[in-house]
Amino acid sequence: MDRADNFPVRHYNLVDAIPDRDCPFFLFARERFPMTTPSSASPLAGKRIIVTGGAGFLGRHVKQRLLARGVKEEHIYIPRRKDVDLTDNASVARMYRYAFPNAKADVILHLAAEVGGIGANRKNPGRYFFANMAMSLHLIEHARLDGLIERDGVFVQTGTICAYPKFAKVPFREDEVWDGYPEETNAPYGVAKKAAWQMLDAYKLQYGMQSAYVLPVNLYGPWDNFDLESSHVIPALIRKCVEAQQRGDKTLPVWGTGSASREFLYVDDAAEGIIRAAEVMREPTPINLGAGFEITIKNLVELIVKLTGFQGDIAWDPTKPDGQPRRCLDVQRAQQLLGWKAQVGFEDGLKRTIAWYREHAK
Repeated sequence: MDRADNFPVRHYNLVDAIPDRDCPFFLFARERFPMTTPSSASPLAGKRIIVTGGAGFLGRHVKQRLLARGVKEEHIYIPRRKDVDLTDNASVARMYRYAFPNAKADVILHLAAEVGGIGANRKNPGRYFFANMAMSLHLIEHARLDGLIERDGVFVQTGTICAYPKFAKVPFREDEVWDGYPEETNAPYGVAKKAAWQMLDAYKLQYGMQSAYVLPVNLYGPWDNFDLESSHVIPALIRKCVEAQQRGDKTLPVWGTGSASREFLYVDDAAEGIIRAAEVMREPTPINLGAGFEITIKNLVELIVKLTGFQGDIAWDPTKPDGQPRRCLDVQRAQQLLGWKAQVGFEDGLKRTIAWYREHAK
């Protein structure tokens, strides 16, 4: 798919805005695919849906949007780790048999993942590759064996922008995901997720399985993982700033140099994009889900410091890795195929996330 150069990705630093929603292209896409599908019009209403990771950060928001679409609570099955080991072949097979009494799933939303920040990726490369590869491998194959194809069902796989080459051209375009090796600390996780996309493509070619494949950028928002050992950059920084402020610390230690850039997407916007993919996509064309801007880690830290009210100095540790140099997505395909675009401004999303953390960290 060729990129329309008259709709460039915009770049922001300290912002409380998103790209103009009233551009001609977005008005066309919004007319074709309304941003909020009424429950009576949603093809998901009346469907039985398995949501892996449905009790987690992203999954909570996906479930709420499914209910708003008219999906019945009893038609949403969320496998819990204590009951279902998604990395185990036999366990996944049992899940498909018993998820719904006397019925079968029509839609699989595979959101579950084992993932963390740079530190966690460096500590767990083997586990992250195995767990993410095994989950997708078993879930896709047993969906086929369970008759998802015959029921005209759809399998939605969430990928990751960690699959993109380390030095990918910015903004990242879906057609260029194979143009190089991923950034080393994220490679095992990213390659496993990319392999799942290839599996869906193969299953479409050989068996006719209907599927969708979305690549969300770094997510943030309420219910995020704030564990400093495994969290991503925004929740880690929020927790560090809040706790440093409470202790009266004079400095805030931060990994790296701050020169790398990242793009972030509010979790509720990501949930909407995933559900739109389940509603309208039937083949695993990779689709970026992002906000269409990038911010340096330096500016991100300064913004979170300002919003949390921390008064001390920032102490950068250049001996720690920065990770991939830049990340910013071309999101035009999502606009074209899903009629989807991020709605929550970055600063507004950060304020909501900080407020949620302060409330729940008590």
